[in-house]
Amino acid sequence: MATLKLEIVTPEAKIYSEDVDMVTLPCVEGEMGVYPMHVPLMTQVSSGEVTARKGGTDYHLAVGEGFVEITADRVAIMTDMAIKSDDIDEAKAEEARKRAEVRLQEKLSDEEAASVTAALAHSLAQLHVKRRNRR
Repeated sequence: MATLKLEIVTPEAKIYSEDVDMVTLPCVEGEMGVYPMHVPLMTQVSSGEVTARKGGTDYHLAVGEGFVEITADRVAIMTDMAIKSDDIDEAKAEEARKRAEVRLQEKLSDEEAASVTAALAHSLAQLHVKRRNRR
């Protein structure tokens, strides 16, 4: 069976690099499923959950905004945040969410508001992945 090379990188490190059977990722147009031999594509990634299926097992990661390049045999995600489900600290993510929501109530410059909104999206993505995969 054909596979895809899934690579997820952030400015700090390569977070994931494995051959997988299928990838599901959040894009600005909605959730996208990618199988081997996909048509070449480049699009924006939204904050949310990436699911990599390998050998019948699903692996979940929370990701921030970024870009994805898809070819017939490769999915390369470049994002500002990526954390494997097992590495998410739910208490810290919940605290970050609360701090961001409080900050958004304050009078902020456009730049500060964009930064706080991104932090809120990161914490919500982490909470979604951690809580969804705990069930």
